Amino acid sequence: MQLREHTWTLQGDRIVLRPLTEGDWDILLKWNNDPEVLYFAEGDDVESRDLEQIRNIYRGISQNAFCFIIEFENTAIGECWLQEMNLECILEKYPGKDCRRIDLIIGEKRLWGQGLGTDVIRTLTRFGFEHERSDVIFGIDIGDHNPRSLKAFQKAGYRIITKIEEPSGRKAKFSYDVAITREEAV
Repeated sequence: MQLREHTWTLQGDRIVLRPLTEGDWDILLKWNNDPEVLYFAEGDDVESRDLEQIRNIYRGISQNAFCFIIEFENTAIGECWLQEMNLECILEKYPGKDCRRIDLIIGEKRLWGQGLGTDVIRTLTRFGFEHERSDVIFGIDIGDHNPRSLKAFQKAGYRIITKIEEPSGRKAKFSYDVAITREEAV
C-alpha cells in the first residue's frame, strides 16, 4: 500500500501544513524514535517504532485522512491529520453526521508549549468544516498525562464530551474525548 497523497497546503497563523509525502519517512522516523515524544503522543507505552511500522501506520491512516507535515519557520516540526472517524462508538452517537478526528504530534520538543498545536488544531478544524463540510470534529483519547494537548484543543474551542477512567497500570488515570460542531466553530 502506498501513501495516499493530496495537494492541499494549509496556512495557519504561525504554521503551514504541507502534504505528507513518501519522502518524509526520515523525519517521521526521528519523532517516532524519541521516547519523550511518544510518551505524550501515545496512550500505550511505546518507546520507538521502526521504519516498516511507521510506513504501515501512515500509509494506512492516509487512505481515509488528509495527512500533513507541520512546518514552522520553514522547518518540519511535527505531523498531523484530519481523518474520517473510525470509531464505531462515536459514529453510533452521531448517526448521519460527517464525523472527523484530528491527531497531531509536535515532534520538536523545544517548541512545546508555544501555541503551535492550537494553531494546527484551528487550521485543521477550519479545513474540516469549510472544505470537507464536516459536521463534528473530535480529538480522541487525550490522556491526562498530556495536559498540553487537552489545553490546545480547548483553546481551539473544543469541549470535553467524554471522560474515561483508564485501567490501573496505564500512564493516564483518565483520558478525554473532545469535540466541536460546525455551529460551535462559527
